[in-house]
Amino acid sequence: MGLDILLGLQWGDEGKGKVVDVLTPKYDIIARFQGGPNAGHTLEFDGIKHILHIIPSGIFHADKVNIIGNGVVIDPVIFRKEVNGLLEMNVDPKRNLFISKKAHLILPTHKLMDMALENQKGERKIGSTLKGIGPTYTDKTARVGLRVLDLFTPNFVQKYKKLTDSHRDILDKMSFKYEDTLHQMEKEFVESIELLTQFRVIDNEYELYEGLKEGKSILAEGAQGTLLDVEFGSYPFVTSSSTVAAGAYTGLGLNPSHQGRVIGIVKAYCTRVGSGPFPTELFDQDGEKMRKQGFEFGSTTGRPRRCGWLDLVALKYAVMINGVTEIVLTKADVLTGFKTVKICTQYEINGEITDRFPADSEAPIQPQYRSFEGWDEDITKIKKYEQLPEQLKQIVNFIEQETGVKVSIVSVGPDRDETLIR
Repeated sequence: MGLDILLGLQWGDEGKGKVVDVLTPKYDIIARFQGGPNAGHTLEFDGIKHILHIIPSGIFHADKVNIIGNGVVIDPVIFRKEVNGLLEMNVDPKRNLFISKKAHLILPTHKLMDMALENQKGERKIGSTLKGIGPTYTDKTARVGLRVLDLFTPNFVQKYKKLTDSHRDILDKMSFKYEDTLHQMEKEFVESIELLTQFRVIDNEYELYEGLKEGKSILAEGAQGTLLDVEFGSYPFVTSSSTVAAGAYTGLGLNPSHQGRVIGIVKAYCTRVGSGPFPTELFDQDGEKMRKQGFEFGSTTGRPRRCGWLDLVALKYAVMINGVTEIVLTKADVLTGFKTVKICTQYEINGEITDRFPADSEAPIQPQYRSFEGWDEDITKIKKYEQLPEQLKQIVNFIEQETGVKVSIVSVGPDRDETLIR
């Protein structure tokens, strides 16, 4: 058995949570490998909608092990709210959730620094979720961060004070007012770490290696999307972690010799939250229709998502970077009712046609489109791929031809039952 990796191929919000939930019965272990509460993985089943931010999307399957890996950053306050939400649904995560000792902690001052730094950028804001993700990964890289294992040391309070005092110095120099807010935030933080310490903490690298030795199957769950990767995304409008397949190995402590399938999730169109380039973004009625039909509002921030046509230049780049072996096409139902469906096949940059995704996030891109006939049939109740409208199957075939990768699953609705496996 190998390590299968599931990740997003766009700017996040591709529907990873639902797909992980659908695929979980085939695996023994589900492991999140990066990101933090800036993620929002939405699952729907039995008439219930639930959003997970930190806990892996396999948590609803009691017989499966779920692991929060070392590459994840954890906000204890949001973690507690997430656990309480699961308990209200009669799901007890303590039975099958394990947390890496090496996962870093998001402190209240990390969130305040996130707000202060974003405010300071003015028009150059990157659209941060203000969850403290960036400052936490900065401290991790600077080798001053606090990890889950620090919660179990006798001098945790001293470590906490030393780090937060340095944060307060920075906030004071930025003239950012925080005292009243910080007091309440720290109260919630203290209450929340008590719950966090009740979970089983592990050396996830050893546990996963042992699992592989025993023939267990592992699905690595990514957050955000390839185009938000700190190395290969549209920098600087990116997240602070490695969202690509390579990040699964550092984020879980495994090596590439265990690689199995790389499952890439892509919407039938594109969306983006926050700032940054978006070549196929629509500002017309089509864009508004996508947003309305797709309920395109951030599951973490609630912000309206920017919407646009599917971008094959970006998609082929993501397929190449990740070594994608199969594609899952989600939210195909959202395009129902469009007279014409467009797909960007190339870029025009400074008068030259290219099929390469540019490193320069300010490149003046003019997308070149191919148009396809749309469909009006409601596809949400269809149970077999063969029953889909020919127009949609033509689009699927085109994606396969252009990327060289099979579309193995087509999602035709938000519920786990509205999934067509080919």
